[in-house]
Amino acid sequence: MRAILSIFLIWVMVTASFAQDLSGLARVDVTASGIEDNWFGKTRLRLSLSQGVPFRVFVLDEPARLVADFREVDFSGVTPEGLLPQPGRVAGLRFGTFKPGWSRLVLDLAEPMLPTQIGMPVDVSDGSADLEIVMETASPEDFATGASSALDPDWGVQAAAPAIRPADDGFVVVIDPGHGGIDPGAVRETTSEKELMLGIALDLRDVLRRTGDVDVILTRDRDVFVSLPARVALAHQVGADAFVSLHADALSQGQARGATVYTLSDEASDAASAQLAAQHDRADILAGIDLSGSDDEVASVLMDLARTETRPRTDALSGALIDAMGNAGGPMNKRPKREAGFSVLKSADIPSVLVEVGFLSDPRDLANLRDPVWRAVMVEALAAGILSWRDSDLATKPLIRQ
Repeated sequence: MRAILSIFLIWVMVTASFAQDLSGLARVDVTASGIEDNWFGKTRLRLSLSQGVPFRVFVLDEPARLVADFREVDFSGVTPEGLLPQPGRVAGLRFGTFKPGWSRLVLDLAEPMLPTQIGMPVDVSDGSADLEIVMETASPEDFATGASSALDPDWGVQAAAPAIRPADDGFVVVIDPGHGGIDPGAVRETTSEKELMLGIALDLRDVLRRTGDVDVILTRDRDVFVSLPARVALAHQVGADAFVSLHADALSQGQARGATVYTLSDEASDAASAQLAAQHDRADILAGIDLSGSDDEVASVLMDLARTETRPRTDALSGALIDAMGNAGGPMNKRPKREAGFSVLKSADIPSVLVEVGFLSDPRDLANLRDPVWRAVMVEALAAGILSWRDSDLATKPLIRQ
């Protein structure tokens, strides 16, 4: 049966992509869409679309997820609550752009379930279509088998923005706008972390480039999903002198407010820092990226190197950014320098920091982040901190044992 299911999943993609020759941007009719459990142990997903599009469906394990990729679906105006008013055997969902021209819908499953029916019938009169998926409870063993036979789950991963390696004698900084595409990050009403950070990153790039002696590379310059490993890989590809990741997260527990700068540590400096690091990694996992297998292999090497040359330089970068933002009026967190095991900071040879410009879960920070004048001041402060660190780092470089 498992072999039949795997073949069926591939057949769905091929049939939709070639036999129907469907293309274009489809809009979601949320009033005719939804997810529901029935009394017979089945869960049904219906996604009503303005037109049929090529698609594929597969499952992933640890945690259990069902993933549907489309070319392409416009989820504007759709909320997770609109599709899933009441969590049940589907515990949650997310959706959005996964790579240019492709969208992704991810269902977080409360228990192992495998699809038994998949289809996208198209109305010949107007071209509208309904993606229909019926899932049934499966044993953990059967689900694991189905997940292992899934089509390449990283197929849709957007690589970091293409970059040309700058001149060897130039100063290169990689600016990383957190989240993007299918991963919105923190959201408060109409404000999303991914949009705020992209805007700040683009402005910071322009301010630094206007100095005339800084090469700035963005890990993403539009609303696409970029995996954490791809962000780190880009920094190595361009030979970055510094890596600055920008965020404005939300914390469900405890209080967090004010700008905070994080550096890498195998142990978080506090519970809130540990929660943030877990949230960041989980975003990649839910999108279908497997982060396992690399951390354990390189963690000890990374930390050893961090304790020699890179760690003091990273601490100096963190301090320069904290001073610059504080001098600009912040407001700063009462403990602005913290540590946590963020995967995106695990470049052993590149000073890397993660800046929480503010927290969307705090009313004061949320108001600041929505204020374009405040954001402009913070952009200038971030640029000043980076430039101050560069000058200091270049001055001390001859003293560092190679």
